[in-house]
Amino acid sequence: MASRLLPPVLTRSRIWIACTVAVVADAIQFLLGPLGWAGIDETIDVVVMALQALTIGFHPLFLPTFVVEFIPGLDMFPTWTACTLAVIALRRKQRAHPPAPPHPNEKVIDI
Repeated sequence: MASRLLPPVLTRSRIWIACTVAVVADAIQFLLGPLGWAGIDETIDVVVMALQALTIGFHPLFLPTFVVEFIPGLDMFPTWTACTLAVIALRRKQRAHPPAPPHPNEKVIDI
């Protein structure tokens, strides 16, 4: 059960797919302009958030990005691309520095 909560291992293909999804979404939203085209922007945001969560795993940074996309004017910035690159960098940093094992004299309590 706990393994389902862990983000997937970042492979080159997962990173490539996540970055492609983010760039394409930002490009489409930029090309649509401030009009938003009757809910298309919001639909794109929902789909992108779901695809990113499936591809590189859910990260709390996706939530503010999702909300910012609903603010007129700010949605013109490449927020999905920036967020995706930030999540990838944070995940790589976490993998590079795994948590230290407990000290031999320290008691570990499993709950």
